[in-house]
Amino acid sequence: MLAKITVAEYMSKRLVTLTKDTDVIDAVKKLLDHKITSAPVVDQRGHLLGMFSEKDVMRVVLESAYNQSMSGKVGEFMTSKTISVNADSSIVDLAEKFQQSPIRSFPVFQGTDLVGIVSRTDVLRALASIHYD
Repeated sequence: MLAKITVAEYMSKRLVTLTKDTDVIDAVKKLLDHKITSAPVVDQRGHLLGMFSEKDVMRVVLESAYNQSMSGKVGEFMTSKTISVNADSSIVDLAEKFQQSPIRSFPVFQGTDLVGIVSRTDVLRALASIHYD
């Protein structure tokens, strides 16, 4: 049953995005305001450049402790090497990907288009949606 559920059914379609020029403090506020753990970093055309996550924010904190100031741009701290998933992938394949990675959310693509983001919580929601008789 779970193998038939696709990523597209549970991914977040309303993307909260950042640019590489976004100030890191503004980016942190955006993550907190939207109660998300990461956000795609995109260029003017909406193409994915990387991801900015809570883990990247830890680097901001450590660097600010050394420099005695909290400043910088998302592009300086984002993770450029991203792992993405296809919208048509099964939730089971996604769970396996999460099992093998410390990453908590992945950008979702349909062909070459960024169409959403999917998190570990989305896998939990998919599992909870199944009703056994």
